[in-house]
Amino acid sequence: MKRSLFGRLWPNATAVVLFIGFVFPVYWMFNTALKPTGDILSEDPVWFPTDITFEHFRTATDVDHFWTYVTNSLTVTVLAVVFSLMIALAGSFALARMRFKGRRGFIIGFMLAQMAPWEVMIIAMYMIVRDASMLNSLVPLTLFYMMMILPFTILTLRGFVAAVPKELEESAMVDGCTRAQAFRRIILPLLAPGLMATSLFGFITAWNEFALVLVLNKDAEAQTLPLWLSSFQSQFGNDWGATMAASSLFAIPILILFVYLQRKAVSGLTAGAVKG
Repeated sequence: MKRSLFGRLWPNATAVVLFIGFVFPVYWMFNTALKPTGDILSEDPVWFPTDITFEHFRTATDVDHFWTYVTNSLTVTVLAVVFSLMIALAGSFALARMRFKGRRGFIIGFMLAQMAPWEVMIIAMYMIVRDASMLNSLVPLTLFYMMMILPFTILTLRGFVAAVPKELEESAMVDGCTRAQAFRRIILPLLAPGLMATSLFGFITAWNEFALVLVLNKDAEAQTLPLWLSSFQSQFGNDWGATMAASSLFAIPILILFVYLQRKAVSGLTAGAVKG
């Protein structure tokens, strides 16, 4: 009885500790953003602010070109995710269903591309964009972000495509569907959880990227929100209230997207289990 109680208790206790460890930094970020400057700089931490202020959010959003940063970030992120999913759907299907010479080496190449740090290629990317006269443009950012997302997206979707029985596709083709119609009507709906997961990963990767836009886009009109986050540091110190407010605003779209896509992925899995 005691052993059974301990067996149920320690996983729950571990989960609670991990939950607190992951959630507390997020809570402290929002907490600091809502506290007056005096409470932020106080030696005694204020765990629950009583004098809530939105002054730090006004300071963060009053920065020049703020809405330009927002528009640029949404543009390059959404386009990179959409383009990578379009290409990855075809690539993952080919890797999962077709057998061709060099297939194994092709998959290994994708894995190596995913493992390689993109920072080592920044100089080469800068030279390519400079020679093409496309510095301070959103087009190279979109293409490079898509390239960063694509290997993971293809490898992940390949596993989902391989998990779909071939018999479903073959049955649709026997009933008169072409291969493209069978993919669209049979396989694509079953890939919903994989599409949700890869979309979330791609969005976070492109949304958070800092180094590439710092090197390629010096013009404020072509910069994105990660550079906006660094604008609250000066030679006189850091404006922690504005920094935390900006970080909170920066994190809100990702949190909303995560909650939305997580619900969709779970509903897709349960619907597939019931219909199967």
